[in-house]
Amino acid sequence: MENFEKVEALREKANVSFEDAKEAMEACNYDMLDAMIYLEKQGKVNVGSTASYTTFSGTDTSQEFEQAQRSYEDSCQRTSIGEVISKFGKWCGRVIQKSLEIDFCVTKNENLLLKVPVLVLVLALLIAFGLITILLVVGLFCDCKYYFQGMDTTTINLNQICERASETCENIKKDFQNK
Repeated sequence: MENFEKVEALREKANVSFEDAKEAMEACNYDMLDAMIYLEKQGKVNVGSTASYTTFSGTDTSQEFEQAQRSYEDSCQRTSIGEVISKFGKWCGRVIQKSLEIDFCVTKNENLLLKVPVLVLVLALLIAFGLITILLVVGLFCDCKYYFQGMDTTTINLNQICERASETCENIKKDFQNK
């Protein structure tokens, strides 16, 4: 709701002039409830013949209520840097834990040659991407098969992709031998 519409709504609800409504809204940062309380404190609200009920006990609790409301709104809107860092740290912990639970396996003629956690594979790729990539491709041509062990089926089945890569490599080798 735009500020003009808020002022107009307050003017109608409180039955005050536009100037009084605008002054109250500006004094209360365009918060409708605070502006209504502001006008009531100044005695400018023209209630007319409407009935009202209050739990007012004679003590001045409206300032305490306003302070509590403001502190609640501030705490809801504020996200500290510590919370952001904490959430990021928890996410990193889950990723590392999952990467240690899943193994990258290399087999040749149904014999297991290598079984390392995915975290080790990722770190090796980060350190020596070119060398690891060349070794993986050469391994395909040397009848090595790759698969991941310990992971749930996801939207992309990595084991199917590894199997297709092995089949493609076999087809290339057969074509090369036939020529």
